[in-house]
Amino acid sequence: MLRDLATLIASMEPELQPGVYVFAALPHGAAVSGAGIVATFREREGLTVVMEEEAAKAAGIAPLFRAAWIALTVHSDLNAVGLTAAFARALGEANISCNVIAAAYHDHIFVPVDDAARAMDALQDLQRSAGKLSLFPKP
Repeated sequence: MLRDLATLIASMEPELQPGVYVFAALPHGAAVSGAGIVATFREREGLTVVMEEEAAKAAGIAPLFRAAWIALTVHSDLNAVGLTAAFARALGEANISCNVIAAAYHDHIFVPVDDAARAMDALQDLQRSAGKLSLFPKP
């Protein structure tokens, strides 16, 4: 597992996953299962589900957000500092929103479907620039 920010960015290797994914909100107690589910998160208001768009359609689940899924293949340490800020900044500068899930081994970025190619470009540019730029200038 990596912690050093420059090494993490230089090694992040963004990988666009096939398909379209949706974020949806379900009430507490909703039964969710199936191969199309990528992630769930229980909030006070209900259950957020990230799943394949076709599985959501088949289940009659209304999407809140249609997304492309980009996985950073670097094995980042959950205690690493700055990686999320660095890629969020790069995507923000490209005017691309992102929703992030940090899992045990990798970070997963969900961006609007129509922005997937531009997001990949921004992330690859960030990766190429690792070590060349000061990502967080000191005051």
